[in-house]
Amino acid sequence: MKHHIENLIAAALTGLEATGALARDHGATITIDHTKSKEHGDYACNIALVLAKHARVKPRELAEKIVKALPASNTVIKVEIAGPGFINFFLRPDANHGVIRDILEQRASFGRSRLGAGRKVQVEFVSANPTGPLHVGHGRGAAYGATLANLLDAVGFQVHREYYINDAGRQMDILATSVWLRYLELCGEKFDFPVNGYKGDYVYDIGATLHRENGDKYRHASAKLFENVPPDEPKGGDKETHIDALIERAKSLLGPAVYRKVFDLGLNVILDDIRQDLEEFGVAYDQWFSERALVEDGAAERAIERLKKSGHVYEKEGALWFRSTDYGDEKDRVVVRENGQKTYFAHDIAYHMDKLERGYDQVIDIWGADHHGYVPRIKAALAAIGDDPERLHVLLVQFAILYKGGERMQMSTRSGEFVTLRELRHEVGNDAARFFYVLRKCEQHMDFDLDLAKSQSNDNPVFYVQYAHARIHSVFRQMKEKGFAHDPANGDRNLGRLTEPHELALIQRLARYPEIVEAAAQVHEPHQLAYYLRELAYDFHTYYGAHTFLVDDTAVRDARLNLIVATRQVIANGLKLLGVSAPETM
Repeated sequence: MKHHIENLIAAALTGLEATGALARDHGATITIDHTKSKEHGDYACNIALVLAKHARVKPRELAEKIVKALPASNTVIKVEIAGPGFINFFLRPDANHGVIRDILEQRASFGRSRLGAGRKVQVEFVSANPTGPLHVGHGRGAAYGATLANLLDAVGFQVHREYYINDAGRQMDILATSVWLRYLELCGEKFDFPVNGYKGDYVYDIGATLHRENGDKYRHASAKLFENVPPDEPKGGDKETHIDALIERAKSLLGPAVYRKVFDLGLNVILDDIRQDLEEFGVAYDQWFSERALVEDGAAERAIERLKKSGHVYEKEGALWFRSTDYGDEKDRVVVRENGQKTYFAHDIAYHMDKLERGYDQVIDIWGADHHGYVPRIKAALAAIGDDPERLHVLLVQFAILYKGGERMQMSTRSGEFVTLRELRHEVGNDAARFFYVLRKCEQHMDFDLDLAKSQSNDNPVFYVQYAHARIHSVFRQMKEKGFAHDPANGDRNLGRLTEPHELALIQRLARYPEIVEAAAQVHEPHQLAYYLRELAYDFHTYYGAHTFLVDDTAVRDARLNLIVATRQVIANGLKLLGVSAPETM
């Protein structure tokens, strides 16, 4: 219906342009909004206020001209000018009845559009370091990213879903060294485990696998291992210097081949666990992109060369620095260390360069909120190598704080004291996790109430929405028990019999679904869809409580059944975009 009113306004503006009352180059966008009160009609447009200065007339005067130029419409029964020049549209009570027919004809495709016109979009999300299991914080990024990708796909973008595997950085060296140290403990070596090592049970398990498969083959005396290694933090030293020295000692004692074997064991075990976790969570990727591949295929080196040619790098103290202060950064950043190793930042530049070279019209990164300061740095580097930084959109997801029994639960990957995504899914189920995760804007902090997510009450939004879907199925089971049959064609002929306020409210809500999907996709806000589904469920439950569907009057009965079938379809369509199931019974 919004599109219909947009077309009416557009036709009126074209008419005014033809008479010279309005210049043809105004370039204004027609915006149609739902009114907050029925007293002001169903829809409102502010185009007269937008174009008044351009037309050199008062907004209300221009609004009057626009209203006079509006084409006739079978669905608009009245148009009023309100306030300084808002144009309010009043629709016929049955103006939206046709949406029931559209839903029943289009079924699963209802709400999909060609807004994106096939433009290529890459969405990279989660991309957690493979140094431990996914925790509940990663789960929010997974649910948000997967839903956003679904929404973009639904409105006509060509979407590529990608996971970036950080398999070539310092954190992976810390993991490999931690695994080997646990292995040495199983060999009988005694030492103090480093403060900055990974301590989770999963590290013990990987170390045990290494020991089970190789015995004491890779054992070295702890005295040799810790010889001349700077002290750790508890002994007055620096934990970072200590772990870095242990990494170098591990590489030296084991040699390149064995060290890579330990490294890859830790990487592959954890990465396989992450893949399984995400797959079971309903999150699928088109590509798992390896950071190591950037080095092996020369992309990282090409990125450095492009920075050199741009003149935005310089050498200092044996290292190569990117002059990011030229772009407003607080200090310049190292891209190649004095030992010749490229930094994580350099690899990130190469990765984003590679993304843009693949021809995406838009690249969307979904990162944790702690990466806030990293965003302008990456965009600055893209500008420095000659790429368009505006093609990159970074969405920051705030942490999810888990509560159980009213108490906050702690999470720390390094210490091993955290709640995994798998534990959360087993506790509340995929559906509740997916729905709850997208109930807030990504930049807002989120409190995840475990007790509420498990409850079967109207306060639990996912239960409330799913129950509406199941309740509609129950109506049709009752229909068969009563000996009735549903004639959709008869219902379609009698949609005009749907005149009750609850029916009109439900129909109007159904008519808004396509615009909600488009809006949620355009502004990257999946929570809009979650809130819409909750409102739709409320409209249905209210209708269910106020009226009997299985009445003797076949015209009314079939029309009402058509309406609730359409409602069931829209709920199912919306839940599918959220990655949530639509059960037939509950």
